[in-house]
Amino acid sequence: MNVQLMTNKFINWFKHDAKYLHLNVMYGVKNLIKWFPTIWKNRDWDHYYIYDILKHKLELQANYLAKHDVHTRSQRDAEVMLLCVRLIEIQQEDLYEMEYLEYSESEIDFDRITINVISENYDEYLARYPRQFKKLMDGKLTAFGCKTKQELYNDKQMASIIIAHENQTRSRKLLFKLLEQNIETWWH
Repeated sequence: MNVQLMTNKFINWFKHDAKYLHLNVMYGVKNLIKWFPTIWKNRDWDHYYIYDILKHKLELQANYLAKHDVHTRSQRDAEVMLLCVRLIEIQQEDLYEMEYLEYSESEIDFDRITINVISENYDEYLARYPRQFKKLMDGKLTAFGCKTKQELYNDKQMASIIIAHENQTRSRKLLFKLLEQNIETWWH
C-alpha cells in the first residue's frame, strides 16, 4: 500500500476517531462483560444456541430503547422485541410441542421401551384450539401416518400431537415474520 495513502488514513482517523478511542474501549469492555455468559454457554451444534444469541441481543436492544426512548416508536419497538424474546423461548423449550403432554398422565417402562397412558384429557386440550382442530378435521393440517378424518377424530392423542406441532410451527413463523417486518426499523 502507498505510504502517502496510509499516512492520510492515519491523519483522518486521528482527526475524527482518536478522540473517542477511550470511549470505544470502555464500550467494548462493557460489551464483553454483557456478552460473556451468553458466549461462554454457546455451543456450535444446536439451534438452541442460535436462538440464545438472538434472544440476548433483542433483550439488550429492547432495554436500551425502553430506557433511552431514542425515537417516537421506542416503547412499541421494545415491546415487539420482548415479544420476539418470548417466542424464542417458546422455540427453545418446545413449549407448544410439549403442551399436550400436560393433558395426560403416563408411565414409562424403560425395560420394554413403552409408554402407558394412565389417564388423559385430550378433549380439553383440543377444546383450547378449536380452529386448529377444525383445520385438522378439514384435512388442512398434515396428519402423521396419513390417518383418515374418522381415525383422527377417534385418536385424540394423535390429533393433539399434530395440533401441538402446528402451534409450535406457527409460533416460529410469527417470530421470523416479526423480525422480517421490524428488524430494519428497530435500529433507527
